[in-house]
Amino acid sequence: MSTAETGRRVETVETEAGSARITWLPAENAKNARLVLAVGHGAGGGIETRDLRALAAVLPAHGVTVALVEQPWRVAGKKLAPAPKTLDTGWRGLWPALTAAGLPVVAGGRSAGARVACRTAAELGAHAVLALSFPLHPPGKPEKSRKDELLGCGVPTLVVQGGHDPFGRPAEFPPGEYEITEVPYGDHGFAVPKKSGLTEDQAMEVLTAAVTAWLSTLV
Repeated sequence: MSTAETGRRVETVETEAGSARITWLPAENAKNARLVLAVGHGAGGGIETRDLRALAAVLPAHGVTVALVEQPWRVAGKKLAPAPKTLDTGWRGLWPALTAAGLPVVAGGRSAGARVACRTAAELGAHAVLALSFPLHPPGKPEKSRKDELLGCGVPTLVVQGGHDPFGRPAEFPPGEYEITEVPYGDHGFAVPKKSGLTEDQAMEVLTAAVTAWLSTLV
């Protein structure tokens, strides 16, 4: 078991949208902790997704405390995510807990959680944004672009996108002040087909290596 796993703790935070939850996986050497990466889940799942688990397993060894954020609707056991405005309210309510250690906080999330991080980054003073599987548009509807949310972050931003993501393949993303890394053959959940020759572990290594390298440039 890693040091991060042994130091794991869960914190409940009251927000205007209801009770939210943070699962903390601390940097392995607390004295050398450089920043906090707070990552929220998407609209169809929680913090157990392969990408969030991979980041939580790898980053604490690199001086990064990982905070896995569960929105109030998930904590309450609801199956459907609320409107974006309510998601943003929940995220804002969590922010004081995320910044309590006095470290720079990188706001992140996957899918809907990435949108929340992008929309609120500037107002909350996020150090940077990590957008995993950013849903650039609904599947099959490229005309309904959400590019303004991504381009409006106002802070350093890294997008990690599956090469076959139906919500937006890397080549579809507009030019802008952000970086983008492709997980080859990955779908919206970064699953890769067997015929690709890439294993799930290898796909997650692409993701975690990109995020680790990017975070090292921030502080």
